[in-house]
Amino acid sequence: MLVLWCPDWPAVAAAATAGVPLVRPVAVFSANRVVACSAVARGRGVRRGMRRREAQSRCPDLAVFTADDGRDARLFETVARAVEELVVGVEVVRPGVVAVPVSGAAGYFGGEHRLVETLVDKVAADAGVECQVGVSEGLFAATLAARYGELVEPGEGAEFLAPLPIRELDQPGTERAGLADLLGRLGLRTLGAFAGLAERDVASRFGLDGVLAHRLARGRSERPPLRRASPEDLAVAEIFDPPLDRIDVAAFRAKGLGAKFHARLADRGFACTRLGVYAVTEEGEQLGRVWRCAEPLTPHGVADRVRWQFESWLRAAPGERPTAGVARLRLEPEELVEGRSLQLGLWRGRSGGTGLEEDDVVATERAGRAFARVQGLLGPEGVLTAGLGGGFGPAERARKVPWGDRHEPGPAEEARWRGRLPSPSPATVLERPLPAQVFDAEGNPVGVTARRRVTAPPHRISLGGEDRDILGWAAWYAGDRRARVPLLLAGGRDENEEAVLALCVGTENPVWTVEGMYD
Repeated sequence: MLVLWCPDWPAVAAAATAGVPLVRPVAVFSANRVVACSAVARGRGVRRGMRRREAQSRCPDLAVFTADDGRDARLFETVARAVEELVVGVEVVRPGVVAVPVSGAAGYFGGEHRLVETLVDKVAADAGVECQVGVSEGLFAATLAARYGELVEPGEGAEFLAPLPIRELDQPGTERAGLADLLGRLGLRTLGAFAGLAERDVASRFGLDGVLAHRLARGRSERPPLRRASPEDLAVAEIFDPPLDRIDVAAFRAKGLGAKFHARLADRGFACTRLGVYAVTEEGEQLGRVWRCAEPLTPHGVADRVRWQFESWLRAAPGERPTAGVARLRLEPEELVEGRSLQLGLWRGRSGGTGLEEDDVVATERAGRAFARVQGLLGPEGVLTAGLGGGFGPAERARKVPWGDRHEPGPAEEARWRGRLPSPSPATVLERPLPAQVFDAEGNPVGVTARRRVTAPPHRISLGGEDRDILGWAAWYAGDRRARVPLLLAGGRDENEEAVLALCVGTENPVWTVEGMYD
């Protein structure tokens, strides 16, 4: 297998969208941590997984962007299209990585080296980005070969992998960071050291995740091939009237179609590892792309890849985008694995370590399908669930988002709320805050100055007709003359100490309210 890899693709895509030159350090953040950065940023000390504050302290002129899978997929379509002009069977693994079968193409171009040179030149000319190419047996080894720029001879995959550091197991989208860290702390520093362990010992100590990683470290495929023909009735198709020509509408429809596709496979005991997304526009244009996945696809995974592909199609450059909306969409399983590939060992529970019993998991899946059906009838806002957004206080951060959407405040949104209340949040947030009065040791009301300081240390609080001493306090300032102040109160009528969250507004006539209670 040949893998073409565009280094630091999320950072490259973000910079290209914003018009930022790559000679400037660039980093992409998710949940306030670096998920990708440019080579210039790495040269300044920025590393993947680093917190935003530390990254900016090391590189003050760092260009900061929020992670956006849709943006990455949309811009990567140009690279995939350039590869597709030279080689058939292109499969997008994730934005930034494509895989193709190498044997036929190498013979056509006169060898693997000639093929690699042609692909690199083609991508540079059409997409204007740099890339690296690697060849090896299996997707995992081929991806690492691309990162190191190696063309591994057949049968030598294990030898190529052996000296590589154990952290290479933690590839994007695999969630093996914990396993790689554990193996390193146990003294297994390289993939070869891990591969030298007996498989039965790995299974007894590390479970199914360890067995799959062990297969990869030995240069084998993660899963054995499924040697049976795929049933023809597993594909899912839907006709749209009116045709889809908006990304948000396509994303919503993709959720329902993804759940239907996954349920159909699960009912037959299958899971999908290569997904074909095919569309026909109102003008009869044929569109298609195959997505290869390291892990069996979940309903969310199917919906994400359909959404990314729609962004690639509908937001392509003029002359490359379809001339009409998508009238028909078909999801086809290009590669299947047995359903047991999704099951985990008994040591992690029948539900994959979620803490739910098997009946609970089935009920959860049924509820999910029911919610998707309700949303199909009433629209995305028909079913809402709780989520976290931006805000200074715990009540302000509460959001209601459509069920199935994953809302996390990005780095740009987090930066707007400097001075917000840190963790831990109050265990109980009051729907209607309680009025209160706070006094200093001299009996004067305590307020907040324009310079973001309390006028005096809080000493006593009057709450619910009862005066109580304040044993401890802290303050976080959310703007001019506003502060949230956790207070530790001495025992009252029930003689128990109590911690509350209070909000103060104003200086001369301060208004105090109690917003929540700590356990």
